[in-house]
Amino acid sequence: NRRRARYRNRMRQSQMLIPTLRDVPAEAEVVSHQLLLRAGMIRQVARGIYDFLPLGVRVLRKVERIVREEMVRAGAQEVLLPAICPAELWQESGRWEKYGKELLRIKDRNGRDFCFGPTHEEVITDLVRRDVRSYRELPINLFQIQSKFRDEVRPRFGLMRGREFIMKDGYSFHVDRADCDREYENMFQAYRRIFDRCGLAYRPVEADTGAIGGSRSHEFQVLAESGEDAIVSCDACEYAANVEKAGIGVAASPASAAVTPLDEVATPGHRTIEEVSAFLKLPAERFIKTLLYVADDTVVVALVRGDHALSEAKLKDALGTPAVELAPETTVERVTGAPVGFAGPIGLRGSVRLLADQALAGITDAVTGANKADTHVRGVSASRDFATAELADLRVATAGDRCPRCAGHFVLQRGIEVGQVFSLGTKYSAALKATVSDAEGKERVLEMGCYGIGVTRTIAAAIEQNHDDAGIIWPMPLAPFQVVVVPVNIADERLRTTAERLYAELTARGVEVLLDDRDERPGVKFKDADLIGYPLRITVGTRALERAAVELKRRTEKAATEVPVAEVVARVAELVAAETTA
Repeated sequence: NRRRARYRNRMRQSQMLIPTLRDVPAEAEVVSHQLLLRAGMIRQVARGIYDFLPLGVRVLRKVERIVREEMVRAGAQEVLLPAICPAELWQESGRWEKYGKELLRIKDRNGRDFCFGPTHEEVITDLVRRDVRSYRELPINLFQIQSKFRDEVRPRFGLMRGREFIMKDGYSFHVDRADCDREYENMFQAYRRIFDRCGLAYRPVEADTGAIGGSRSHEFQVLAESGEDAIVSCDACEYAANVEKAGIGVAASPASAAVTPLDEVATPGHRTIEEVSAFLKLPAERFIKTLLYVADDTVVVALVRGDHALSEAKLKDALGTPAVELAPETTVERVTGAPVGFAGPIGLRGSVRLLADQALAGITDAVTGANKADTHVRGVSASRDFATAELADLRVATAGDRCPRCAGHFVLQRGIEVGQVFSLGTKYSAALKATVSDAEGKERVLEMGCYGIGVTRTIAAAIEQNHDDAGIIWPMPLAPFQVVVVPVNIADERLRTTAERLYAELTARGVEVLLDDRDERPGVKFKDADLIGYPLRITVGTRALERAAVELKRRTEKAATEVPVAEVVARVAELVAAETTA
């Protein structure tokens, strides 16, 4: 009890490091970065690397606790892997050479190569291959909550895209694909519970697997106007996806116009769709973009309508290849016979693989590059001029596109990715020779799943979604304190005594409460309370106390309500319980 009393006494603002700022720091571009700095929760040490101050740590631990509880509830076991990883494991998987400059490479005093882990597929697979031998020991799901480092070329936006960050990464191992699919769904539902408990508005969306690899993936996107990612969701069903990945339903084709003769037209100095469209006074939808890529040593020519954007994620899927790269200028000139900006599907040289977006099916009288410098060609027809092209869904989805699952249409939203689940297959287990004996005694390569949550990124996303001009508006489950008690004059014994009593009674009920006992003007205290974003504020003032009352104010509301002193503790405890997801 004495230890608990000493701990309670430290939950006073006069005794805590909460260095709030009135002005917006010049280096902070986005709202979450600005408010985390101004509210005294983080401080920058180096570009993309931050100190967490006491209030920031309290929020961080709350996110970690929710994640940890739901992972354990879902059957996962917690481990802690080394942050510094030997190069040999990354060389086995092939990622030492492929990962790029984001991988922070380190040499020890003996000249041996290591890296600061940006993710831990290799290390966890090595652990399992050494200690799991039989199918009887599977499935197994292991997770950790740990600092990662990715040497971003342009770290920005505070915790949204830092170099050092805290992540929950989990990995599951299975004897077959069916069991891996079962665990994927288990983790998908666990992630729903995590973000529900965080009090965030979010959407799980189908996504590209990116550098991690694998065959199936969903991102969990916190909805916010400032989000880096564009996502679409159906207005009639539950389908949602990143715009790069979203399937697009095939619309009914309009009646084809008559095929017209080709007509070359000079377009000196005009290369882009915008430039040529303005020059020829034709809408962008009448144009065909011709984009050249290289995939698996093959030149790939991809066609999309002029007003559409090509999705490289979809192009990779259509080709069945893990990566595509824009062709260099020398390749473009060799295949088209023209400089970059004048490519078209007619008269290409050499062996190429030609793909066309499904929106080009049946197009006539279109305009595209003539494969000659400063020249385009009109009257292009799909049936005559690129009939051999493979039709596929290749473009980035936009608002109003048809849903691939129903008759609905897409709504465009912005999101911040805070979590992602992957079905990895055998990408890492095969490379690292992680096998078990099956029921017949045969060696089987393990199927893997991978499940990540950006813990620090979730904090930033919560602020991007929940703020106003005055500061942060924390969801109750994430707030550093659920309640702040503010005596307007700490020198007034009656106000101070009442505030102390409310603070003690709320603490005894398990409410997380901070007492603002600073000798400051009421306006300063109120501004700090709004800036930091406590969900509830109890103001102990002279006039209300004369009526045996205090003021209770929600952070989300402008006006305060008078509540009898004798009732306020019970009222607040009920509000906290109701707004904290169980």
